[in-house]
Amino acid sequence: NPLVSRYASTEMSYVWSPACKFSTWRKLWLALAKGEKELGIEITEEQIREMEEKIFDIDFDKAAEYESKFRHDVMGHVHAFGDVAPTAMPILHLGATSCYIGDNADCVQLKKGLELVRRKLAQVVDILRKFAEQYKGMPTLGFTHYQPAQLTTVGKRCTLWIQDLLLDLEKIDREIDSLPMRGVKGTTGTQATFLELFNGDHAKVKALDARIVSLMGFKRSIPVSGQTYTRKIDYHILTLLSGVAQSAYKMCNDVRLLANLKEVEEPFAKSQIGSSAMAYKRNPMRSERVCSIARYVMSLPSAAAQTHACQWFERTLDDSAIRRIILPEAFLGVDVVLNTLANIGDGMHVWPKVVEKRVMEELPFMATEVILMECVKKGGDRQVLHEAIRVHSMAAGAVVKGEGKPNDLMERIAKDELFEAVWDKLDTLVDPKLFIGRADVQVEEFLKEEVEPWMEKLKADLKVESKDGVNV
Repeated sequence: NPLVSRYASTEMSYVWSPACKFSTWRKLWLALAKGEKELGIEITEEQIREMEEKIFDIDFDKAAEYESKFRHDVMGHVHAFGDVAPTAMPILHLGATSCYIGDNADCVQLKKGLELVRRKLAQVVDILRKFAEQYKGMPTLGFTHYQPAQLTTVGKRCTLWIQDLLLDLEKIDREIDSLPMRGVKGTTGTQATFLELFNGDHAKVKALDARIVSLMGFKRSIPVSGQTYTRKIDYHILTLLSGVAQSAYKMCNDVRLLANLKEVEEPFAKSQIGSSAMAYKRNPMRSERVCSIARYVMSLPSAAAQTHACQWFERTLDDSAIRRIILPEAFLGVDVVLNTLANIGDGMHVWPKVVEKRVMEELPFMATEVILMECVKKGGDRQVLHEAIRVHSMAAGAVVKGEGKPNDLMERIAKDELFEAVWDKLDTLVDPKLFIGRADVQVEEFLKEEVEPWMEKLKADLKVESKDGVNV
């Protein structure tokens, strides 16, 4: 899978690896045995100890042989585990169904994956907040409909990216806290096998469910189920990951457009080649990669939605194969997106002179209302001044568009005696900082009130160094 071989981190790749999956299966068999022993089932300390010692002693080839023989992956691994833990073999999988192993392991992997996404998301926000702070007061041309609009600042625009990511972070944090396990529910969710195992003792069945949940690091199990936990949970999680992808796509689309304007660029290595033919090119390839993979992640919730909707009664197996694909790939895709986003944010380069030049090309038009008001204060006729500005603006626009020359509106006003009252301060009236409104203050308020509390809450995550960089 190129997500693993080319892009994703070793951390996320491990979460969805056979080693993690099947060692989690063994941990679930161990938790089941421990819980049953504590509640009176005859299981020895030797059997428990043997299982503990062999959690990671997995012969994948042998398990594959058993699976080929039995046409059943869980029973293949029951026998592979029994080969290295023969004393425990008689009590392995006691009372359980395949979904006790498969679904609960999925829950563990989903939680691990979400925790890693949360950490990397927090780190991206931390990187971008420093950028927003640094450029909070740098005026830049705003765009609506991708047409010149009022000024904003480079840092304020960055807060729009951060806000989207914070919304994702909040929802992922809540999902981690509330995500349930399947627990011990039996073949159709009635816990009938466990009720039989405990001779009709309902309290012990409930206690076993709670104990396994605790041993596996969860707060609760799903209240009711069929054979599986509801596939609605998969849909909700993929929707959250799609949200991260959407936020990243929007930011990187902006970076790609800004790179075309030569105002802001993603990192470009000293020896990096932009094009095999056009040696001068500085293509925004990291941002393009984010958009490409984000687009794929954004497509996956629909598959999860259809899988949930198509489940019949207590369960049908047409959920299995597709979940083996879409769950890992959604997490691996978002992992790539966040790794790359951190790399872009950490090395994003602003070209102040280019930013200023574009501002000054458009600012004269924006400054005309201020000029008009100042002239009226000095005794001018508002209607006459308005018409003069209109005429000068149209003429200046024709020069810019028709002749390709710089905007000369201020020069025209400086020669028109109707505006003599402001000739001595025209330069100050077109200071870009007068036209950014509260943008710089908004950045300060947003970082303090919205971002800093999250960074404090997740400060431990911010200290963890990711194991992989962006190498391609």
